[in-house]
Amino acid sequence: MEMSEKIRVAGYVKLAKLWEKRREQAVAYHNSYYESKFARSTKFQLVGVYIDITGNKQTAKRPEMVRLLGDCSSGKVQCIATQTKAYLAANMGDFCYLVKLLSEINGGIDLITEDTDYQIDTVTDFDGQKKALVGMADEYIRLNPDDYRLWKTAVTENFHGKG
Repeated sequence: MEMSEKIRVAGYVKLAKLWEKRREQAVAYHNSYYESKFARSTKFQLVGVYIDITGNKQTAKRPEMVRLLGDCSSGKVQCIATQTKAYLAANMGDFCYLVKLLSEINGGIDLITEDTDYQIDTVTDFDGQKKALVGMADEYIRLNPDDYRLWKTAVTENFHGKG
C-alpha cells in the first residue's frame, strides 16, 4: 500500500431487536456518527456502515456482519471500526473465531474499537496487540478446531466476494 493511500474502513454496529421500531433513526444516527468520525481523516476512507438490528447472537445469522466480512474478503474493506467489541461477537469464543478469520483474510483485516476498558487498535498496533489477539484466538481454537471450522463455514458460505 502506498503511503498516500488511505485505509478503507467500515463501521459496524449490532443493535438489539427492540431498535427495529426505530430502525430509520438508528441507521441515520450511526451513518452520521461514522461519517463524522472519518470525514477529516488523513489515514482512513469510510467505505460503508453495516448495521445489524437483530436479537440473533450467532455471527452467521447477522446479515450485515456476513456482508461486511464478504466485503473484507473481496478487498473492499481493510479495517472494521466499532464502538465496542461487544458489537463484534456475543461471547469470547465467537470473538476469537472472528479475530482468527480476520487474520486469514487478505493478509489481515484490522480492528478498531472505542472501548474504554480495553481499546483495540490493530492499525496502530501498540505493544503488538494484533499478534497478541491472533495468538489468543489460536490458543482458544486449538482446544476444538472443528468448532472453528464449522463456524467459519457457516459464516463464509454466504460471502458474495468469495473466490
